[in-house]
Amino acid sequence: MPFDLDLFTANLLSPVVLAFGLGLIARTLRSDLDIPPAIQAYLSIFLLLAIGLKGGVALRQEPPDNLWLLLGVTILAGLATATSAYFLARAWLRDSPLQAGAIAAHYGSVSAVTFIAAQQFVERTGGQPVEVLVALVVALEIPAILVGIGLARGGGRPNWHQVREVLTGRTAMLLLGGLAIGAIAGKAGVQAVDAMYVQLFQGMLMLFMLDMGLVAAGQLRRLGSGFGRLLVYATALPVLHGLAGVALGHAVGLGPDGATVFGAMLASASYIAAPASVRASLPEADAGRCITAALGLTFPFNLAVGIPLYAAFSMWLAS
Repeated sequence: MPFDLDLFTANLLSPVVLAFGLGLIARTLRSDLDIPPAIQAYLSIFLLLAIGLKGGVALRQEPPDNLWLLLGVTILAGLATATSAYFLARAWLRDSPLQAGAIAAHYGSVSAVTFIAAQQFVERTGGQPVEVLVALVVALEIPAILVGIGLARGGGRPNWHQVREVLTGRTAMLLLGGLAIGAIAGKAGVQAVDAMYVQLFQGMLMLFMLDMGLVAAGQLRRLGSGFGRLLVYATALPVLHGLAGVALGHAVGLGPDGATVFGAMLASASYIAAPASVRASLPEADAGRCITAALGLTFPFNLAVGIPLYAAFSMWLAS
C-alpha cells in the first residue's frame, strides 16, 4: 500500500498540527509562552463537552441499528490492545509486571484529543465522521484501564473503587454527559449554544493543541536511558493497533471515514484518564514514564504521521 503523500502533507499543514508544532518549538527555545492551568482545564472541558454534544445530536437523529454490536466489538478491542501492550512491554521494554500493567492501561485506553484530531482530519478531507464513535471512546477507555490495572496486580480483579474511579473520571463524565444532553435536547435545543460549542470549536482546539505542544516538549526532556526501546514501542505499537482497528472498523460497517477514526482511537494512548487511574491504583509504578511515552512520543506521531497512514489504509481497503 503506497503512502498517500497528499494526505500526509495536508495534515502537517493544518492549523491544528501547526499549533502543536508551535508549542514544541516554543518550549524547546525556552520561551516564556505558557497556558495557565485554569485555562488548560477549561479547554479540556470545552472540547470534551462539545464533541459529546455533537455525538448526542447525531445519535438522536440517526441511531445506528448495530449499536450494541459496535459497543461489544469496541470493548473487546480495548481488552486486546491493553493485553498486547502489556506483553510487548514485558518482552521489548523488559518492564516488570507492575510497570508493564501501568503502560498497558495507557496504551489500551484512548486519547480523546487524538480522537478529536482524527475527526477533524476526516472533515478536512471531505469525509463525514461517524458520530456514534463518541460513545465508543468511553466503551474503549474503561475496560482497557481496568485490564491494565489487573495485569499489573498479577491478574487480580479490579475492585469497585477502581471501577467507580474510571466511570466518574472527567473524560467519561463529560463525553457521556455531553452525549446525553445532545440526545435529549436534539438539534433544535443545541442550536441555542451553537455559537459557542460549534462555531468556536476550531479556535479552542488550536489553543489546546498549542498547550499540548508545550507539555509534550517538556515530557520529552525527561527521557534518559532506554529512549530507543521506548521510541520503538511508542510508535510501532500504535501502528499495529491502528491498522488492525481500521480493518476491524471496515468489518463492522463503519465505512472508510469511521474506520479511519476507529483506527486512530485504537492507536492512541491516554494521557488524561489513564494517568489519574494508575496513580491512584498503582502508586508504585512510574507514571511519569508512561505519560512521557503517551504524550511525548505516541501523540505527536499519531498527529503527524499515524492519522494520515490510517486514512490511506482505510481508503485502500475500500477500493
